[in-house]
Amino acid sequence: MHFDLTDLRLFVAVADAGSITAGAAASSLSLAAASARLRHLEDQAGVDLLERGRRGVQLTPAGRALLRHARRIGGDVARLRGELAEYAGGQRATVRLLANTAALSEWLPERVADFLVAHPTLDVSLVERGSVEAADAVREAADDLAVIADHASRRGLHDAPLGGDRLVLVCARAHRWAQSRRLALPALFGEPFLGLSGDSALQRHLLARAAEAGGRLHWRAHVPGMEALCRMVARGAGVAIVSESAARRSTVADALAIVPLEADWAERTLWLVARDFTALPLPARQLADWLRAEPRAV
Repeated sequence: MHFDLTDLRLFVAVADAGSITAGAAASSLSLAAASARLRHLEDQAGVDLLERGRRGVQLTPAGRALLRHARRIGGDVARLRGELAEYAGGQRATVRLLANTAALSEWLPERVADFLVAHPTLDVSLVERGSVEAADAVREAADDLAVIADHASRRGLHDAPLGGDRLVLVCARAHRWAQSRRLALPALFGEPFLGLSGDSALQRHLLARAAEAGGRLHWRAHVPGMEALCRMVARGAGVAIVSESAARRSTVADALAIVPLEADWAERTLWLVARDFTALPLPARQLADWLRAEPRAV
């Protein structure tokens, strides 16, 4: 049985996207080429790995098993390249960092940018993941580093606090909730909501919290990016749940009302996690040391 690394990377991309088309695009392959590679992978495995449907694909039990191993193999290859780069003068190494929506939309890009300036031979791949998914990826050795919120278990991981993150409701100043002191999630179930487009970690988090509360949110539109979201809220198109710092940094902050949420999950600490900071490949260890050196104030 022979598994090609390109096929495994494609399989992971398809599994993450839930779509062969999106996975092919993420892997820079045509749809026809991606479909052929996936069929070849299934032939090699001798079992169906994907259930194909009109709305995308789902993993079979065998597919979920392969995904765990494919992630681990991908992580091992990335770590191998990083360690070899330590011994090959002038060669570049890439560090992969998983992060939730709050960190990616706020302070993390600036911290990573400063790291890149200070380390010209290192590259960083920032990947958005939900906190639970990111913690599992590090725990299973699929990735080395992740920034997660504290609702995700850090069992079996080394961790370092990076600062605070609070989710709030934002609405236009003329909205009936603008003067509210605090709101619980069930009170929002009938309200028109605006959310982030794509497979946003924050979006998945809100869907899960609404389901836990016994209801669902009504989404009027999904838009790319926190700034676009805040601008549409300011025009009265709907309400949104975003990080408080994103709302206050928005160019339309003066037109927004910020209302705290009555929920334990809204108050969060962000953590940098690894299986063992001291055992990281040098490039990943350098990034981890950089992020831990200046944690944001909670």
